[in-house]
Amino acid sequence: MIGHFLFRGLDRGVVVALTVILAIGVLVPAANLLLPPGHPLHVPTYLVTLFGKYATYATLALALDLVWGYCGILSLGHGAFFALGGYAMGMYLMRQIGSRGVYGNPLLPDFMVFLNWKELPWYWLGFDRFGFAALMVVLVPGLLAFVFGWFAFRSRVTGVYLSIITQALTYALLLAFFRNDMGFGGNNGLTDFKDIVGFPVQAAGTRAALFFLSCLLVAASLLLAAGIVKSKFGKVLIAIRDAESRTRFIGYRVATYKTVVFTVSGVLAGLAGALYVPQVGIINPSEFAPANSIEAVIWVAVGGRGTLTGAIVGAVAVNWGKTWFTGALPEFWLFALGGLFVVVTLFLPKGIVGTIAEIRAKRTAAAAAAPKPAPAE
Repeated sequence: MIGHFLFRGLDRGVVVALTVILAIGVLVPAANLLLPPGHPLHVPTYLVTLFGKYATYATLALALDLVWGYCGILSLGHGAFFALGGYAMGMYLMRQIGSRGVYGNPLLPDFMVFLNWKELPWYWLGFDRFGFAALMVVLVPGLLAFVFGWFAFRSRVTGVYLSIITQALTYALLLAFFRNDMGFGGNNGLTDFKDIVGFPVQAAGTRAALFFLSCLLVAASLLLAAGIVKSKFGKVLIAIRDAESRTRFIGYRVATYKTVVFTVSGVLAGLAGALYVPQVGIINPSEFAPANSIEAVIWVAVGGRGTLTGAIVGAVAVNWGKTWFTGALPEFWLFALGGLFVVVTLFLPKGIVGTIAEIRAKRTAAAAAAPKPAPAE
């Protein structure tokens, strides 16, 4: 039954996207580990890490497209779920350091020793086990998304008001995690990781494995999201997006549908954050910054809202451009990002993938409507 639910969303575009994602997930690590550095097809380890970061951003964009593109929920706070998943993974990685830290304390992370903490806070207990940390990666963002959705959607908060509240949520978490007495490293966050499930974080093999897992997460998220939007549940979500009041009047529990999809989206964002942290080597309160969540909205808009594959394309394309701009012309990046959003809004309102799909649909319709030549006598 689960297989039928997942595979019902496998149209041609999704199949092609899954094939490309999985192929990249295998070929890039192989080119890094199996080919010598002098080979023209060798992929350096730093690029594997960079591409892995792009893959986690693609999952975040998919999570956002699921609620914005198909249910009309414009969240400006999805960076909060991404960061919470990252902090859960970061806490596990910090517990793995043990006595190898600067102060040599086998129980307390270095920042707690520096701040003269005497014992480990209760909410850090259990994070020395990967299974518990993995559970928290899912549970914490999912629970926050559920509680937020439960109150917001039952109160029928919609439109720009909901967007402002989601932005306020992530900003409140930003301020909270900046505090040293919260026990999450304050402004510096969590860093200096050593091992993950017994393997050195900095090793090339570990980096390659994390990249493959990031691509696998993108593929699994795409498969899940496609299954959702092609199901009866997904049809109701689209109805809510297009005519929420009418959908409610014909008997659907709109708040329940929105809460469920918002929770699923929050979990996907949290999983992306969990894979992001060991690849970049740090997690700090800046990940909660509202600007990060707004950037994610731009990724989806550029790629194509309500297309799923467009979210992936937009996340990778915009972040590749960001990497180039911040290296070559760092002072102009924010201007370029703002200009890109304006151009897409005015000239490509359906995004890259949406525009391509529209052009193909018009050509197909024109070909079907063209008069067929009469048969020769």
